[in-house]
Amino acid sequence: MSADSGGRDGESIRGLFTTELSKQLWLAGPMIAVNFLEYSLLVVSVMFVGHLGELSLAGAALASSFAAVSGLSLLVGMGCALETLCGQSFGAKNYQMVGIYLQRGIIVLFLTAIPVAAIWWNMTNILIALGQDPEIAEKSGEYARFLIPSLFAYAAIQPLVKFLQAQSLVFVMSFSSLTTLCFFHIPLCYLMIFKLGVGFRGAAIATSVSNWVNVTILATYVRFSPHCKQTWTGLSREAFEDLAGLFTLAVPSAIMVCFEYWSFELLVIFSGLLPNPKLETSALSVCLTTSSLMYMIPYGLGAATSTRVSNELGASNPNAARRAVAVSLCLAALEGSAVATFLFSARMWWGWLFTSDAEVANYVSQVMPILACLSCVDSIQGVLSGVVRGGGWQTFGAVTNLSSYYVVGLPVGILLAFKYHYNDFGFWIGMLGGILTQVLILSMATARTNWEQQARDAVNRVGGPTKLSAETNQPKNSDSNSLLAREEDSYVLIE
Repeated sequence: MSADSGGRDGESIRGLFTTELSKQLWLAGPMIAVNFLEYSLLVVSVMFVGHLGELSLAGAALASSFAAVSGLSLLVGMGCALETLCGQSFGAKNYQMVGIYLQRGIIVLFLTAIPVAAIWWNMTNILIALGQDPEIAEKSGEYARFLIPSLFAYAAIQPLVKFLQAQSLVFVMSFSSLTTLCFFHIPLCYLMIFKLGVGFRGAAIATSVSNWVNVTILATYVRFSPHCKQTWTGLSREAFEDLAGLFTLAVPSAIMVCFEYWSFELLVIFSGLLPNPKLETSALSVCLTTSSLMYMIPYGLGAATSTRVSNELGASNPNAARRAVAVSLCLAALEGSAVATFLFSARMWWGWLFTSDAEVANYVSQVMPILACLSCVDSIQGVLSGVVRGGGWQTFGAVTNLSSYYVVGLPVGILLAFKYHYNDFGFWIGMLGGILTQVLILSMATARTNWEQQARDAVNRVGGPTKLSAETNQPKNSDSNSLLAREEDSYVLIE
């Protein structure tokens, strides 16, 4: 009897893990596609501008980089707060609040976009003050002004994506992104730049129009799809309530994302101070582009992890949330190993995809082994960051990223690059150390997490079932339901 019981238990556990695996793959695949397609939008614009001459390319590239650092990364980070709120609300079957959080998120991100738009409008003066070439700064400022409508589109896209992601409605997002890129953005760039003679501004206009097309497709789906009938009940005055509550989660969420993103952008600035800046910056740009492309996969896995963890915590299923984390980490380890193997195998020819300069291509081939190791560790980091967002630990995540990248990663990289003359190698070794530190801290925190307490905190944050799943045999929760629980209570990591 005991042997039969043990066999059935083993089959049950395997069945649970298989089910969880299928759910995560269902979510992760489309999310990876969405990340890649959205990333391609700005890249395609710069590629078209590159055919107009060196000055136009420099202006568009600088404007795009400045826009990503000063605005887009901020909105993406703030939008990640909705992964916690929408995901846990949906898991708690508090469906109406999912739609309320969508509207509230759009309001908060639109308010945030207003001062950012003012910065973009004055980008020329800012860049000149920072010591940039006046001619390039003038072009960048002109390009950025036509990107401002895209900024507000982004403020709507991010909440819409999180709203749909929380409900596992991910295929519509990949359809919308693919349609926007292939059937609107690419033809529009060609038409504006080469047929209508708008020049390099046409790429910025096309980017703004395309992003609003994306908003329109997603908003139309939310409004008319039967799958959103329970979560979208129309515009509500309640969306204007407790905006400060959303800000308390959105701000650390933005800091968490921006600290990580900005640290890599700073490498470009520092590379220009090395003895051979042209070679070092060119090689670093190729490696950064490669790293960004490879990170689309773990970021998609992290989005799936965030959704599964937040849904299960909202539904008061702590064991299911714990299981989701375990499955995600297994997927990340496999994906990271595969990517690292690919990058190491491709090291001799990868650089030639980006440049015809033999010196740059050879330099890239020497850095690729370090980049392969970094991509492997980054896969684990992407999933653990998804756990942070799903559980609502954004303040903890922000502190972790600050210490990992600005206490370990960048200082070590700068020391190796300048004092010990490792140049770009030093930067990448430093960033590898930063990511390893980040993974170590997040792994320890995740391993020591009290998932039963996490489920109670999710109930306190968004409302929902007040009794934990029967499989945990936990007593009924007696805490009162508040609209947004204090975040510091949402992670009981080290007891």
